[in-house]
Amino acid sequence: MATIGLFYGSSLGNTETVAEKIRDLLVDHEVVMHDISGASKDTFEEYDYLIMGIPTWDYGQIQSDWEEFWQELGSVDFSGKLVALFGLGDQFGYADYFLDAMGMLHDVVIDQGGAVIGYWSIAGYEFEASKALTEDGKEFVGLAIDEDQQPELTDERVNAWVAQIEDEFDF
Repeated sequence: MATIGLFYGSSLGNTETVAEKIRDLLVDHEVVMHDISGASKDTFEEYDYLIMGIPTWDYGQIQSDWEEFWQELGSVDFSGKLVALFGLGDQFGYADYFLDAMGMLHDVVIDQGGAVIGYWSIAGYEFEASKALTEDGKEFVGLAIDEDQQPELTDERVNAWVAQIEDEFDF
């Protein structure tokens, strides 16, 4: 059984709720949840498999707990680690910044040697711009959740994505 470190930052509880849904679906694996506000560089380095969740605030801003950890995050060695990302945002209220924080998190993981899995189709979303798009613009760099405009789709999206990352983690 693989042990997965699941890291999240959540100001209003939505990202934490999605993290719990993900944890609860990974029944064949030990998932250890970490609120980023209490994490350290060493905590990340304990795991070969990581899931990281980050909401985008306002005009493309990083959630406050992630922002406080951001400098330390840049020193984490993600070499040899498989990382799956999920992000929360509001595609209508902030259409020009949808999931920007997830895109910034992706860039840090890649820059620090990590391999990202769990890319997710943009089908079913309406937004103007996002830093969380793959180079070809056809996928997000992780699971896209919009609890503000499409909460009725969250469970379906989480279920499909967890099945996808279980295959891609290749335990």
